[in-house]
Amino acid sequence: MSDVRYPFTAIVGMADLRLGLLLNAVSPAVGGVLVRGEKGTAKSTMVRALAGLLPSIATVDDCRFACDPAAPDPQCPDGPHDSPSSSERPSQLVELPVGVAEDRIVGSLDLERALAEGVKAYEPGLLARAHRGVLYIDEVNLLQDHVVDLLLDAAAMGRSYVEREGVSVRHAARFLLVGTMNPEEGELRPQLLDRFGLTVEIAATRDPAERAEVVRRRLGYDADPAGFAARFAEEERALAERITAARELLPKVELTDVALRQITAVCAAFEVDGLRADIVMARTAVALAAWDGRTEVLEEDVRKAAQLALPHRRRRNPFDAPGLDEEQLDRTLEEHAQQEEPEPEDDGPGPDGDGGGSDDGDGPEGGPDGGGPDGGGAPEPSDGGPEAPEAPEAPSPEDPASDGPEAPAQPPVPAQHPAPARESAPVAAGDPYRTRLFTVKGTGHGAQGRRSPAETTGGHTIRARRPQGALARLHLTATLQAAAPHQAARGRSGRALVVHKDDFREQVRQGRESNLVLFVVDASGSMAARQRMTAVKGAVLSLLMDAYQRRDKIGMITFRGSGAELALPPTSSVEVGAARLESLPTGGRTPLAAGLLRAHEVLRVERLRDPSRRPLLVVVTDGRATGGRDALAQSRRAAALFAAQGTASVVLDCESGPVRLGLARTLAGLLGGAAVSLDELRAEGVASLVRENRAADRSANRSTTSMRKAA
Repeated sequence: MSDVRYPFTAIVGMADLRLGLLLNAVSPAVGGVLVRGEKGTAKSTMVRALAGLLPSIATVDDCRFACDPAAPDPQCPDGPHDSPSSSERPSQLVELPVGVAEDRIVGSLDLERALAEGVKAYEPGLLARAHRGVLYIDEVNLLQDHVVDLLLDAAAMGRSYVEREGVSVRHAARFLLVGTMNPEEGELRPQLLDRFGLTVEIAATRDPAERAEVVRRRLGYDADPAGFAARFAEEERALAERITAARELLPKVELTDVALRQITAVCAAFEVDGLRADIVMARTAVALAAWDGRTEVLEEDVRKAAQLALPHRRRRNPFDAPGLDEEQLDRTLEEHAQQEEPEPEDDGPGPDGDGGGSDDGDGPEGGPDGGGPDGGGAPEPSDGGPEAPEAPEAPSPEDPASDGPEAPAQPPVPAQHPAPARESAPVAAGDPYRTRLFTVKGTGHGAQGRRSPAETTGGHTIRARRPQGALARLHLTATLQAAAPHQAARGRSGRALVVHKDDFREQVRQGRESNLVLFVVDASGSMAARQRMTAVKGAVLSLLMDAYQRRDKIGMITFRGSGAELALPPTSSVEVGAARLESLPTGGRTPLAAGLLRAHEVLRVERLRDPSRRPLLVVVTDGRATGGRDALAQSRRAAALFAAQGTASVVLDCESGPVRLGLARTLAGLLGGAAVSLDELRAEGVASLVRENRAADRSANRSTTSMRKAA
């Protein structure tokens, strides 16, 4: 692999990504860039190319924290720096691997010096190396949550705080933070998304000419990296000079009251949480003005800043795609630009700011639009969606579809028998809600998450033990306690502690792990009633949201007709699962055994791929089984396979109606799991039930007490 970086100016297209990166190069206070896009779109190439454009920095000699000699960090662990000597070096690009540990990021106690010399010394981490440079996180969505939190906290505060193993250190950590991710591999939590200053969505161009130019340039670089870079050297130099000039101009840019009011109005109109969006937009607009060589922020700067800073903060539901309503943005900017200029419009009918919306017909249009899409936009389409097939029922001309819905209304029940055999159109899911927490019993050793108890690299330390394999997390106190009784026998003479290999102890930390949640969903004719399937889909969507928040891996199997289908292979992209659920058709027989057997095979393969990730089986069914004389017996034999392996399971009982057979609860017993009805799934429902029981107990106790007093 060549050491010559691919030139930034040689990358074809992707104007928004270029701009987002360059604005952060001009003003790192913007807060970094999150690059979202499909694989193979040159995300990593562009980030690495940017590092070559950044100006060189002056650093204090022998300072491991890259202190600026003009303004040294007063809290630098290598300080104080009085009249320091300095030298220049290029800005560093620090890449963070996916499996990085917390110690490697923030630094830790220098164990070698602590044990050999008896002194407390700090070993800097990657945040110290990235100071005044670029910190690049590829596949940021695959990092553990506590690691991402730590990185974003440092990026937001510009300082790293280290409190561990008797070490208390604070040092500057200001860097250009860039994260890349492929949404197909899982999303970041909204709280973490909000910590990135800007976000950019990219996709490969569909223009054959542009694609050909991309391939041509890449082949030219691979054949002769140095020669290819020389072709773009002049453009690279000009771009680097423009970054330097924009940095120098940045402090002189004025954010006018008009621009600031537009920024706050836009953030309020799009209902973003908190004030971070306002601050990021202001910094971005100022950086845009400096990049264009201006000293005043214009409306066009505010508009572009909103397009970069707000889409990922607009998300109200984890499964909603980031986006921005351009018409609403333009309308808000226009309204608040006019409010600042009331005098030239004195002759108009609406001089007051309140009347501006009625001019030019904005009021009539804004009334219905503003109340519908923004306030309750998500529920409206889902309510309207199921009604769409019934619309042709009123005019019943030659459309054969209109005859279908009317037929069951007049003939008695026998006319409806063929209906389950036909495939029904997908119905929309009900609104999601917070569900009960289902966990896997015991203590696991899987990837860190937020569901089941497990021994993890994070969490709190519960005990110490002898290392199992290579020493990963030293338990310093336990190690010293193990070595202390033997110091005299080992001939200790100075401050240094004599430690043998048998003395080392490692930490055992307890936290929570993520699991593989495998959904087995009954999509047969017995579930096809519109209202019922809407409720069932809403319940599964709620469980999917819960899995998303707990960083689980999910899979989905559906069964109907003559067999079962793996609708979603196990993946971290819960959004794909939600999309598959939304388009799920229903109808046909109920091959419950086929669904369970397919789930058993999927779990067998996943155990081979990732033995440490424990599964949780969620069966969504009313318990019925059809398709043969012994269909029910086959399903019960299939359920026994899971019980024999100890697979944690939950049956979501979808049976409804006045007469209930209890088949789903019988299935749960055979699986060795719990059965939960749709009503019992809601977390608030369980809480209210507990409260009612407690209130009833208190009332009974009071009655008993009063009776005793009366006696």
